[in-house]
Amino acid sequence: MMNGNNRPGEQPRRGHETRDANIRNLIISGGLLCCLAIAGLLVSGAVFHYFVGHQELGPPASPFENVRMLPPEPQLQVAAPKDLKQYKAAQDEILKGYEWVDQKSGIVRIPIDRAMDILVQKGLPVRGATSTKQGELKTSK
Repeated sequence: MMNGNNRPGEQPRRGHETRDANIRNLIISGGLLCCLAIAGLLVSGAVFHYFVGHQELGPPASPFENVRMLPPEPQLQVAAPKDLKQYKAAQDEILKGYEWVDQKSGIVRIPIDRAMDILVQKGLPVRGATSTKQGELKTSK
């Protein structure tokens, strides 16, 4: 900062500001800013109330407006825990129930516990197997 007291060829002296900010001007500026903000709120509130009272809403909404078209698969899960609970219940119903798979062929679905009991009683079905040269198994029907 150059000071008028410096002589030519001298280094400028460093100093501090000799006057403070004008408090009166700061208070006036802050008050004007607050008044403008309040005036803006009042004007926008008046405009809002004017349009609410004088502008029509238009025709009623279509009854089909809330019908949603589902997007193509895969879809996002909105309620994953609920979906998992329903899935497990459906799988348990299949595993623990009786149902015809193919009635013409006589194939029926039985509960898993019952199927395991029958398997223990009868044993696993075994096909005839013969050994070949290189350790491969050849099955016969």
